[in-house]
Amino acid sequence: MRLTVVAATGGVGSQILAQAVAAGHEVTAVVRSPAKLADLPVRVVASDLAAADPAALRSAVLGADAVLSGLGARTAAEAGVASRGTRALLEAMQAAGVRRIVVVSAASVGTVPSPGRPNPPRHNPGDGFFMRHLAAPLAKAAFRRHYADLALMEDALRESDLDWTVARPPRLLNTRLTGTYRTAYEQNVRAGMFISRADVAHLMLDVLGRPETIHRVIGIAN
Repeated sequence: MRLTVVAATGGVGSQILAQAVAAGHEVTAVVRSPAKLADLPVRVVASDLAAADPAALRSAVLGADAVLSGLGARTAAEAGVASRGTRALLEAMQAAGVRRIVVVSAASVGTVPSPGRPNPPRHNPGDGFFMRHLAAPLAKAAFRRHYADLALMEDALRESDLDWTVARPPRLLNTRLTGTYRTAYEQNVRAGMFISRADVAHLMLDVLGRPETIHRVIGIAN
């Protein structure tokens, strides 16, 4: 396939990029610092998604079969990049006639209110007692701005007419690819506390061949 990978040097994005190249896909990588990918057999487009250049993004997605985004804030100061960058990306895709997009969000976002979902459930239906009453509240307090940004990003996807899929992992680890993990549609995975970035990338690539995942949110965990 011809794939465009956004934020391709980030934690999840770099895993998507490596697995896509290994699988023989033709890849365009969208990054802020092209020099980091100088040794990889990919086309590189420089773009800062915090203030994206529409022309550069259209060039990056033109002719792609799908776009995969690992975009997300790494610090509190960067909060807002996921929603702003994704909206710019969706506009570029619509202009280029590209329909398929898969993005990474976060497990706690299902209970975060947003303009598009002003009254989300108080607890995610997949969460057990520990997650509902301890882990999830602590995570939401610590990453409040990040989750609000991701909730706005998900709003943008739902408002679009594109073929989107959202992956919502819990705590991300830099451990090896296993290809063995659990998933759940529209809710978190029961007792799912961790997942490797490599396995999230694996799922994001895997759903490209599964039309039943279009317009769906997928919880993923080990």
